[in-house]
Amino acid sequence: MNAPADAPVATPASDRNLVDIVLSSLDDSKGEDIFSIDLRGKSALADHMVIVSGRSNRHVTAVAEHLLTDIKDGGFGNCKVEGLQNGDWVLIDAGDVIVHIFRPEVRAFYNIEKMWSVTETGDSTVH
Repeated sequence: MNAPADAPVATPASDRNLVDIVLSSLDDSKGEDIFSIDLRGKSALADHMVIVSGRSNRHVTAVAEHLLTDIKDGGFGNCKVEGLQNGDWVLIDAGDVIVHIFRPEVRAFYNIEKMWSVTETGDSTVH
């Protein structure tokens, strides 16, 4: 028997979009000032870049470890990771999504969202 056309379709976690998993994980981990940039058509590096702050080195590391687990549990495998030991700036390359997790002072110094975002066309999103 087929479900009615307007019936909601249950989506398993593995069918979720990678960027949705990333944003949800960062929010669950209490990441601060989450900023997502759509890079499709602008860069061959990735489709999205997400920038987030943690309150301390320990929080940055915890956010990164939680995100890595959520990405793997979502069916997207292991990611390339840099900076996890130090906890000032963790870079996670998940393929189609690149995530930068900063301590606030480090984020302010590098200000990479300004470098990559194009606010006049509405391509960046703050969550």
